[in-house]
Amino acid sequence: MDILQSMRVFVRVVEAGSFTAAAQSMNSTTGVMSRAISDLEAHLRTRLMHRSTRRLALTTVGEVYLTRCRQILFDVDKAEEEAGLAHERPAGTLRMNSYASIGSQYVLPAIAEYQEKYPDVRVDLTLSQQMPDLFDGNADVALVTAPSLPDSDLVSQLLGSTFSIVCASPAYLRANGVPQEPADLAKHKCPILKIPGFPPNEWLLEGPAGSTLVEVTGPIKVNIAESLIVAIRAGMGIGRLPVYSVADNLRDGTVVRVLPEYTSQQINIYALYPSRHYVDAKTKTWVEYLREYIPRALAHDEASLKAVGSESDAPIV
Repeated sequence: MDILQSMRVFVRVVEAGSFTAAAQSMNSTTGVMSRAISDLEAHLRTRLMHRSTRRLALTTVGEVYLTRCRQILFDVDKAEEEAGLAHERPAGTLRMNSYASIGSQYVLPAIAEYQEKYPDVRVDLTLSQQMPDLFDGNADVALVTAPSLPDSDLVSQLLGSTFSIVCASPAYLRANGVPQEPADLAKHKCPILKIPGFPPNEWLLEGPAGSTLVEVTGPIKVNIAESLIVAIRAGMGIGRLPVYSVADNLRDGTVVRVLPEYTSQQINIYALYPSRHYVDAKTKTWVEYLREYIPRALAHDEASLKAVGSESDAPIV
């Protein structure tokens, strides 16, 4: 027995005033309408209406049940309408998970621009260093950085790629000297940023002469770029950081680039979500917006990096 359909028949019969009129409005037959009401009364074990050849009259129970049915059917129809609109109009709460550094540097500014375009979308952003389980229903989309992604049932969108650079504070370099080639890093203190997929103490640097592998040691290991920046600014050594996390510090001069002809840790930025089917409008438009925003932000920071590098070519004294 389809209880919702039986409720609809009951309400339609009452509103139409007869089984015949109700059957015509629902493109059905009088017999089907009558059986639906009888089955509903049998299911409820109570009489909902008195029937005669001339009129229908609700029982006291039927009047109460009619009010409940109308509210239930209204709520069901409203829920279906809202679910359908979710695929057409961006609205509601978008639950996001992002790695901390890229979330602070890129995701938050992107949200500000996105919400100007889609003001009906609210954002619940969680910053962490863990890959979220998107199948547990606690997040709609995640932004992660990784050299590559393992095979999974998640849908991934490559948003762009970036790299890390070697940096230090001017005070540290004045006190300890400026490395002239990658091998010199072995003589320095090198605080470590732990990034999944890269050996923490083995720095592979790419430069004019190709690849150079240097083994480094340092006084501290951290898992968040902002913490490493604090350590570098405090003079704890020479660190390796993603461009997006250190760009502002390079611009204000609190951190300077070391070995400017070398880069390291080529890394990709991905958007992940659970399924290609029935992706709601807020998730779809957010991912589409990131596909435009992230390359633009990466290009801006890399252009800024070149400008800062050309200004800081003079020796540190």
